[in-house]
Amino acid sequence: MKAIIVANRDSVAAKHKIDGFSGCETENRLAKTKEKVHVFPTLHQTHLISHFSNLTIESCYNTKTIPHLQMREMTWLFVVVVAVVSMGGVEGRRNVRVLEGSIEYTAINCRGHSASIIDFGGVGDGKTLNTRAFQEAVSALSKYGSDGGAQLYVPAGQWLTGSFNLTSHFTLFLHKDATLLASQDINQWPVIDPLPSYGHGRDAAGGRYISLIFGTNLTDVIITGENGTIDGQGLLWWQKFHGKKLKYTRPYLVEIMYSDTIQISNVTFLNSPSWNVHPVYSSNILLQGITILAPIQSPNTDGINPDSCSNTRIEDTYIVSGDDCVAVKSGWDEYGISYGMPTQHLIIKRLTCISPYSAAIALGSEMSGGIQDVRAEDIVAINTESAVRIKTGVGRGGFVKDIYVKGMTLHTMKWVFWITGNYGSHADTHWDPKAIPVIQNINYRDIVAENVTMAARLEGISGDSFTGICISNATIGMRVKAKKVPWTCTDVEGMTSGVVPKPCDLLPDQGPDKIGMCNFPQGKLDIENVELKKCSYVMT
Repeated sequence: MKAIIVANRDSVAAKHKIDGFSGCETENRLAKTKEKVHVFPTLHQTHLISHFSNLTIESCYNTKTIPHLQMREMTWLFVVVVAVVSMGGVEGRRNVRVLEGSIEYTAINCRGHSASIIDFGGVGDGKTLNTRAFQEAVSALSKYGSDGGAQLYVPAGQWLTGSFNLTSHFTLFLHKDATLLASQDINQWPVIDPLPSYGHGRDAAGGRYISLIFGTNLTDVIITGENGTIDGQGLLWWQKFHGKKLKYTRPYLVEIMYSDTIQISNVTFLNSPSWNVHPVYSSNILLQGITILAPIQSPNTDGINPDSCSNTRIEDTYIVSGDDCVAVKSGWDEYGISYGMPTQHLIIKRLTCISPYSAAIALGSEMSGGIQDVRAEDIVAINTESAVRIKTGVGRGGFVKDIYVKGMTLHTMKWVFWITGNYGSHADTHWDPKAIPVIQNINYRDIVAENVTMAARLEGISGDSFTGICISNATIGMRVKAKKVPWTCTDVEGMTSGVVPKPCDLLPDQGPDKIGMCNFPQGKLDIENVELKKCSYVMT
């Protein structure tokens, strides 16, 4: 069975309204592309990607609806074909089964009590505001926290809502045809304090609008479903951002702070005002089977941003974004240095990313608390600016070290490897010019890339070289109009083996017998050993 997808596993035009997309038919495209499809040699081999260099596909983007996001004719919005075969597909999306009268799913914990949002007066007509219904539902179900926990079921419908908080030992479950619609009334978005590791907001110096779904000091909280949708309706916010009309920083779709044991799975996020999923100051986090979609010129619509978090597992995710698909962070300049809480023990598996102006995986630039032990494998990036980018600069302090990447399949990239030591954008004028970041032990291996403009741009800091850069078994196919010099390297140290085209002299070739020299840890992180339980919801 083959399903054609334009910027979404389930067909954007067929299932979702994306701000700025007008919708388009896809059936005829499958017939046109059948003979131009081949399998990229990824480890999981679930993605079949059309032969981009020989195929131009009409854009589904309606630029007229977003004055600030006018775009060139987009031939990059490639058709992605997912092959669904017996025992195949994406592991993270096989864990929901609908039976007569009940739904079965897998989760880190099951619940002893259940209710529907309808029980609290919810109306899914797309017009009735349900903020109070969600708030009252969570409040009522919180009393079961010490008695097996509770789950809140959101049935099919369009559920307009403002921000609401989650509680501990709680599951929010979305039916496949359920959509949470973020309210366009800014009064439904309370303002909260800046994050202590950032000092102030990102869009404005003051506070920030609370996220649509928010939680703090929680234990055992789950957002899951049958691939239901959370739609931020971000166009209003993007216009305010471009028009410099924001008093506070834009909200995210989900932010969970100071919490432990978090699961977000089998949910689609659309049109976030800014970042989509932001776990911060938290640990033991499972993010699985998530789809994130935003127009590619929507501002700062990062996909998943683990921030000062430990023991995090991101897998089987599909992201189309106006910014980095995954951005690993740990605080900003002197505030992040003072807070001193690194992001560590993070694994990213089976990520598919489309982000023409940003990275598939970014480390930084807000990395002042440190980033350590990040493992990424089986990554697919299509028409994305760079594969893995490290962003830092003088004043950031902190460190990025022990980074391990293997098994990347890339097509149409500006850079494959990009390390930036001159990144600006400081929190304020009080940053410390003596706060120099440490970048070391960066490992890349087993990479295939096609249609690349420049293999690498590696820029350390003068007098503070970035060290221990290792690249092995990387074949990079350059585009016809590629840069004449495929590598630029300054203030970096390292080594390579089996890399084409030939790397810069600062990364000397160690010969073909060292092709497996770049490290990747053999042991598993604790979060990888978490076993999911079979849970159910009985529909009444």
